[in-house]
Amino acid sequence: MVKKTDIMLSLFSGLLLVLSFPPFDYYMLAWTALVPLLTAIWEKNTKASFLLGALAGFAYFLGTLYWVFHSMYYYGYIPMPFSILMVILLCLYLALYTGIFSVLFNYISRSSGLPALFIAPVLWVSLEYLRTYALTGFPWSSLGYSQYRFLFLVQAADVTGVYGISFLVAATNSAVFDVLVSWPRRLRKEPLYARWPLTLGLLLYAVIIISALLYGYGSLQKTAGGQTIKVSVAQGNIPQDKKWDAKFQREVIDTYKRLSLAVSANSPELVVWPETAVPFIFGYDNALTQDIIAFQKQLGAYLLLGGMTPKDRERLSNSAVLLSPDGGILSAYDKIHLVPYGEYVPLRRFFPFIEKITVGIGDFSAGKEYIVMQTPFAKIGNLICYEIIFPGLVREFVDRGANVLVTITNDAWFGRTSAPYQHFSMAVFRAVENRVPVVRAANTGISGFIDSRGRIINKSDIFVEAALTEEISVGNEKSFYTKYGDLFAWFCIGCSVLLFTGRLFSAKRTL
Repeated sequence: MVKKTDIMLSLFSGLLLVLSFPPFDYYMLAWTALVPLLTAIWEKNTKASFLLGALAGFAYFLGTLYWVFHSMYYYGYIPMPFSILMVILLCLYLALYTGIFSVLFNYISRSSGLPALFIAPVLWVSLEYLRTYALTGFPWSSLGYSQYRFLFLVQAADVTGVYGISFLVAATNSAVFDVLVSWPRRLRKEPLYARWPLTLGLLLYAVIIISALLYGYGSLQKTAGGQTIKVSVAQGNIPQDKKWDAKFQREVIDTYKRLSLAVSANSPELVVWPETAVPFIFGYDNALTQDIIAFQKQLGAYLLLGGMTPKDRERLSNSAVLLSPDGGILSAYDKIHLVPYGEYVPLRRFFPFIEKITVGIGDFSAGKEYIVMQTPFAKIGNLICYEIIFPGLVREFVDRGANVLVTITNDAWFGRTSAPYQHFSMAVFRAVENRVPVVRAANTGISGFIDSRGRIINKSDIFVEAALTEEISVGNEKSFYTKYGDLFAWFCIGCSVLLFTGRLFSAKRTL
C-alpha cells in the first residue's frame, strides 16, 4: 500500500536530483538524493514500487527537461497544449527507467539478503546505459553529470566513462540507505541476520571511493603533454527569430566577421563559429559562399564554421566546414546523430503538427562518416549540437585520431532556461573520458574551453556577444575509455543480469 509519506519521499528524491544539476549545481545533494526513494519503495510490491519510482523519475526529469517546452512552443510554433503534452510524454517515458529500477531493486533485494550496495548501483548504471541508446537515445540528466564540478571524482571517467561516476553516486546513496534504513529494519525483524554482507559492502565501497579520489588527485597533478595551440571562438548572439530572416542576413554575417577580426589580433591558429552560423546554404548560394571565403583569406587563421550544405536536390545536411587560411575548403563533416523532431520527424504520419519544429527546413540528411579534420597543428573531431552528450559517438572521433574536440551548437532554441548550462556541463565529461581538450562555440552561449582534465578554462555568459581566445594543450594521449569503450557499463549490465537470474532461480526453488 502506498502512503502519503511514500509519495512525499519519492517527490523529494526527484527534487533533490533536480537541484543537483545546473544551473543550481548543488551537486553534493545527489549523494543522498536516492535515499528517500529507496526508503519509500523498500519492501513494497511490484505495482507500488513502479509507481513510486516513476513518480520520482517524473519529478526528476520534468525539473531538468522542462526547457523542451520552450523550444517547441516558441520556435517550433506548436500550440501550447501540444507542447505541454509532448514534455509530459517525454518525462513519462524517461520515468519508466526509474520505475523499472525500483521494481528490479525490490525484486532482487526482497529475498536475496544482499545490501542495496550490491544491487542499486549496477541496476542504475545498466538502465542509464539503455537510456543512452534506446529509441535513438537520450542520456540527458544522467546521474553522473551532476558531478562535473567535482573534479577529483570525475577523473575516473577516463576508465569508466560517465557511467562510473553515476555508479559511485548511486553507491553512496545505497551505503547511506543500508546503514540508516534497510539494515536496522532487517535486524529488528531478524536479530540473528548476518551482518557480514553489509560489512563487506561498506569495506568495498570505502576502497573504491578512496581509490577514485586518489586517482583523481593524481590525474589533476599531471600536466597535459604535446604542443600548445591558440584557438578563438565567436559567439554572435543572434536571436533565433532573426537567424533565418533574409532581412538580417547581412547583419548576421557581418557580426561574425567583426568578432573574428577582433580575435585575429591574438593570432589564433583556429577560429570557430557556432552551428549554422552562416545564414544561407553554404556551397549552394555562391555569392555568399565566396564572400565568406574572401573574408577567410584576410583572417590569417583556419576557420571552422557551422552551416547547412546541400546533399541532393531535396535535402540538406547540418554540417561543419573547415577552411584553410587561403580560403580552401579542407574538410566537411555532416552531423550523424540528428535531433528527433528537430532535424527530422520520425513517425510523421502520427505527429503531423510537429512538421515545422525546425523553422523553414525539412528533414536533414544524416551524415555517415566520422570525419577527423586534419590541420598542421591538430586533428579535430567536430561534434554538432547535442552529439556531445553521446559518449560512444564522441569516443569514435578520438579513437580515430582526433586530439581536439570542437563542439558547435545553437542553444538559442532553449532560451534562458537551464538547458544551456546542462549542455555545457556534459562536455566536461567528454574531455575527461578521452583526455582531450574541448572547444565549444555556441550562438547564444555558453561558449568556452575545457582542458583534458575537465577544468573549465574560460567560458562566456548566455545571450551576449563574445569573442574568446585561449591556449589549449594538444597531445596524443589515449585513455582507457577511448581504447576500450563502455566496458564498465557492460560489467554493470552483466552483474544486473546475474542478480536477476539468481533471484528467478531462487523463486523457482521456493515454489
